[in-house]
Amino acid sequence: QVQLVESGGGLVQPGGSLGLSCTASGNNFRRRAMAWYRQTPGNQRALVARITSSRATAYGDFAKGRFTISRDNNQNTVYLQMNSLKVEAKAVYYCGAWLETRILSTIPSTPPDYWGRGIQVTVYS
Repeated sequence: QVQLVESGGGLVQPGGSLGLSCTASGNNFRRRAMAWYRQTPGNQRALVARITSSRATAYGDFAKGRFTISRDNNQNTVYLQMNSLKVEAKAVYYCGAWLETRILSTIPSTPPDYWGRGIQVTVYS
């Protein structure tokens, strides 16, 4: 089992910035694809950003141009820098991780194998 622990959530004003961190347990972090998802009541969990072991990235439409995902393999940590935050960004943000053996081409079509508990991001004026 892989444990994922998110941190950095909180309150931010529209147009402001916030950084999230997710630290994973285990010795295979370097080989895992990682991601951030978000969810609001009544909606499906939606991809915010994803980063592979080779640091290829993908972003949800609402995140493109404003959010940046990165990773530090020495710290077993994936980051999400959120800039120009809008009110609709208010949600619970979840860290996700895939099995280190997952075939890269299948990752975009499959949900993460491990999830963090989620962390609240609130955007308000």
